[in-house]
Amino acid sequence: MTTATPLLPPADWRDFLALTKPRVMTLVVFTGLCGMLAAPTSIHPVLGFTAILCIALGAGAAGALNQWYEADIDAVMRRTQKRPLPAGRMDRQSALHFGVGLSAFSVLLMGLAVNLAAAAILTVSILFYVFVYTVWLKRRTPQNIVIGGAAGAFPPLIGWAAATNDVATLPVLLFLLVFLWTPPHFWALALFVKTDYANAGVPMLPVVAGERVTRRQIGLYTIPMSAVAIAPWPLGLTGYVYGAVAVATTAIFAALALVVATRTTATDDLMTPEKRLFKYSILYLFVIFGALVADRWMLS
Repeated sequence: MTTATPLLPPADWRDFLALTKPRVMTLVVFTGLCGMLAAPTSIHPVLGFTAILCIALGAGAAGALNQWYEADIDAVMRRTQKRPLPAGRMDRQSALHFGVGLSAFSVLLMGLAVNLAAAAILTVSILFYVFVYTVWLKRRTPQNIVIGGAAGAFPPLIGWAAATNDVATLPVLLFLLVFLWTPPHFWALALFVKTDYANAGVPMLPVVAGERVTRRQIGLYTIPMSAVAIAPWPLGLTGYVYGAVAVATTAIFAALALVVATRTTATDDLMTPEKRLFKYSILYLFVIFGALVADRWMLS
């Protein structure tokens, strides 16, 4: 005699919202908006709003598909156990349909309402996050966050392309900034949640190579990240407002990363230097992209 599988209660809107990873989406939307506002040509407010909406929907779709695929990992890790799928508030098929539908809608809307260049880059960003990072890299290599970090670096390119229907040197540098920022940002987090990754069988760098190598890699990645962050100013792509903010905030980032990189022993202080770097790295990206827009508007 077989036992019928119990039906899950219908998920409410808060569960679908949680699938989109709204906290992550905030930074994605902000960098996309700054890329758009920093462009040399203006965009109609309605089209600009539509483009940012599409970026948000695309990011949310990628987050939903990520949670659909990684439901087994999320069930093991403490910081993700309360998500809709591992908590049993939603079935995987609903998450899959939601993610696919949202992906298709965001790309079609971007292409029809804004332009094909922005829609193409949005498509690449979603596919890269889902198939390259989530499916291919995440469970196979400690370089997952290095290569996969490109997925989160696309929004400035998308925002710029939405306004200009083209890509230029500045948005490419912004892409590289986020790409190089991702490893020190994420490895700082991984250092104080490495037990979660180990229990889930995810080969994050601290689990596979140890803390010492991870700390050294945080320091090494901070060097090119710092150079790319400041580069738009001496290259004449931005003015002194961005340049001053970039130099000051990047110096603080580098100092915090140096503390983490040179730390030799783990103490019982809840990994304070790592948490400090992780929290500041989020603020850093908000401030430096905000300075980009301020520079564009103040000096134009």
